[in-house]
Amino acid sequence: MPSAPSVSSVSSVDQNQRRRRGTGLIALDPDLAFDGLTLFAPLTGGGAVHLIDLHGESVHTWQLPYRAGRHARILPGGNLAHNGVLPGEDALFPMWHKYRGGVLGVYAPDGTPLREHRDPLQHHDAHHLDDGGILYTAVEPLTGTQADGVRGGVAGSEAKGGTVWADTVVQVDADGTEIWSWRASEHLDREEYALHPDYAREHWPLINSVVPLADGNILASLRSVSAVVVISRATGEVLWRTDPGTVSQQHHPTELADGNFLVFDNGVFRPGHDVPYSRVIEIDRATKEVVWEYHDPARESFFAPFMGSAQRLPNGNTLVTDSPAGRLFEVTSMGQVVWEYVVPYFGGYEESEVRGLFPAEPNAVFRAYRYGADELPWLEGES
Repeated sequence: MPSAPSVSSVSSVDQNQRRRRGTGLIALDPDLAFDGLTLFAPLTGGGAVHLIDLHGESVHTWQLPYRAGRHARILPGGNLAHNGVLPGEDALFPMWHKYRGGVLGVYAPDGTPLREHRDPLQHHDAHHLDDGGILYTAVEPLTGTQADGVRGGVAGSEAKGGTVWADTVVQVDADGTEIWSWRASEHLDREEYALHPDYAREHWPLINSVVPLADGNILASLRSVSAVVVISRATGEVLWRTDPGTVSQQHHPTELADGNFLVFDNGVFRPGHDVPYSRVIEIDRATKEVVWEYHDPARESFFAPFMGSAQRLPNGNTLVTDSPAGRLFEVTSMGQVVWEYVVPYFGGYEESEVRGLFPAEPNAVFRAYRYGADELPWLEGES
């Protein structure tokens, strides 16, 4: 029998599987890919936001003072909106440091801050509006009978003091004054929107995406109850929701030009499926039917248990962010991969609570976005 290696032996093989498999540009079909620039913010990148071309070459980098509290995107005119992690805050519960934000900023191409709004209870998503305002997700504490009224989840898994942190949606104007808000505790039926039985009761219903619709209402993703909903801006009531079983722990619903919804469907706890897999789907708003779907031909090879996004591109292709793997790829309407890139920036989380849950060095990004060169008018001056 071969002898066992000594305890002091250290392998020369990189033990990070994602890094070991290769990073950077993996595949490109220049004739079918949408010719643009891809923006992403590594979650452990210490405030770096990267813009790359189709060949995976760096075009521009912002170095901001805050670690990404999820993602960044380009605003009309070319400035950068960035959701950063507010320093020095305590964890409301262990996972809080993983997805909280708190600094909602807009920055010039050279990184100069143009404006910042701060809210230590903000998490996951922030949508900067054309008028300078921001629509974003936050939390409020529920205790006592209010906390007990939240259904589902793992018994005894509330946050400190028996608290259930419940989602709110807030809109502020350009001066940071709150002008509209919505509270899950006031508008969601506890039975209809119960937590999945395997989820912690520390956070309900975990809204990971919020965006205004063309009709003025609000599209939101409620991850821990597996529902995409449309919220009435006028009354706060839920006007529309996906049928149960359509999505499972989903992320990033967006409205398409024809009114349909594009959704990154993670597939955790998908009913009727013993092997989990992720997919991107397009849902007809009128019928609630899935009218388009992408999944890998080997379904199990594309599975993102958390995070993820999808963007419909001008040429009809779809940019997909396989967030935990740091894998960005573009598919045609026929499901053909025409571009693939793996984020080469790895690092650990600073906060001990998160590092204990995610000890490996990830290259994760929450969302990536593709932009045409005309959406970045300042780039011409840099070339």
